[in-house]
Order: sequence, then C-alpha cells, then structure tokens
Amino acid sequence: MLPANATLGAVLAVLLAVAVTVVSYARLSGDGGRGQGRAVATAGVRAALQLAAVALLIGWVARSGWLLLAFLALMYAVAVRTAGRRITDNGSWWWAALPIGAGVAPVVAALLLTGLVPAVGITLVPVTGILIGGALTASVLGGRRALDELALRRGEVEAGMALGLLDREARLEVARPAASDALLPGLDQTRTVGLVTLPGAFVGMLLGGASPLLAGVVQLFVLVALLAVQAVAVAVVLELVARGRLYRGVAP
Repeated sequence: MLPANATLGAVLAVLLAVAVTVVSYARLSGDGGRGQGRAVATAGVRAALQLAAVALLIGWVARSGWLLLAFLALMYAVAVRTAGRRITDNGSWWWAALPIGAGVAPVVAALLLTGLVPAVGITLVPVTGILIGGALTASVLGGRRALDELALRRGEVEAGMALGLLDREARLEVARPAASDALLPGLDQTRTVGLVTLPGAFVGMLLGGASPLLAGVVQLFVLVALLAVQAVAVAVVLELVARGRLYRGVAP
C-alpha cells in the first residue's frame, strides 16, 4: 500500500513536524507549557527506530520458542513501565502490571487453548501486542482519571468516611464514574466500525488478499477481545486506586 522510499520518509517527517508545531504552539500539555512538543517528536523518532528493530527481529522470534517468550515478556514489561509512569511518578507504578496482566493473560490463554490463535510468533506476537496495547491505554486512562477525581473531590471521600463508609468504598463512589470513561474510546470504535472507520486489521487483511467476509470476522474478533481486555484492566486499576495501592505523592 505504501512504498518504503525517500518520499514516504519525507512525508512522515513533515507530518511529525506538523504535530510537534501544533502541540507546541497550542501548548497542549498538563502545565500549559511547550514541552509536550518535544515529547511528540521523541515518540515519533522512537516509533521509527523500534519498528525498524522489530521488523529485523520478528523473523528470528518466529522461529524460536524461547525468543518468542522473551519478546512477549519484553512487550509486557515495557507496557507496565509506560502505564505505571503515566499514572504515577512514585514507587507504586509497578502495580500497573496487575491490570495489564489480568486483562491480557486470560484472553490470550483462551485463544491458545481453543486453537483460534496458533502458538507461533508470526501470529501470537501481533495479537498479543494489540491486546497489551489496549490494556495499556485503558489502564492509563482509568488510573489517571480515578486519581485526578480523588484529588479534586477529596472532601467528598472524607465525608463518605465520616458517614461510615470504609476508605475503599468512599474512594470507589468518587472514582468509579471517572475511571469508567476509559472504556469510551473502545466502545466508540466498536460502535462505529465500518461506518466511520475501517480499522487496521480489516484493511490489512484486505490488502493481504483475504475476502471481505474473513477480514470482517478478524476485525470483529479484535474489537470484542479488546473490549474484554479493557473492561478487566479498568476494573482492576480502579480497585488498586480504591485500595490505595496506586497513588500519587506519599502513601495514603
């Protein structure tokens, strides 16, 4: 679909420069500064380097069971570190391993046990990567929204405790609606698939020569699996926040 040549490189560079410029000019960051533009530039360059490395390594990974497991473990570790550091900047970040693992592991195990996904790298790596990515996004959105809401409405939490609610219950009452918003991107994507967008799995299958029906089945599988993974991830991250395992600043 896209030729890997100098023209593509130039177009990508221009698009990345546009993104950096807009983010910097509009000050699209939490502190209203221009530093987020640098983060966008770094993300774009890292994506190019990482995808180039994966393209070179994927052939080796697909031929070795040990390398396959190591690569999957690396994907999971990077997701945990990224999600944890997005949610909090203290030592509780490693708890992000729980929502991501709880969401992804059962789904991948079910797919392997039923034979829907063969235990070979060329299939298992992309499927697991999609699910880990979905769990990462849901965990970050759910965790950040829950902690933001607790900080903003701390008085309501204390009022609930004064009325006899346990600490966990009072936090859940405040944080649950905000954390639930993390499910909206996945819900909207599933609701509008085929009407607003044609997602990557569907387009990729078509370009690979599959029939439209088979491409639609694969895309439906991806979307429903992501809904399950993200629902579990949000539920677990909300529970961790309510129990004070994931927090900001000093331990509650």
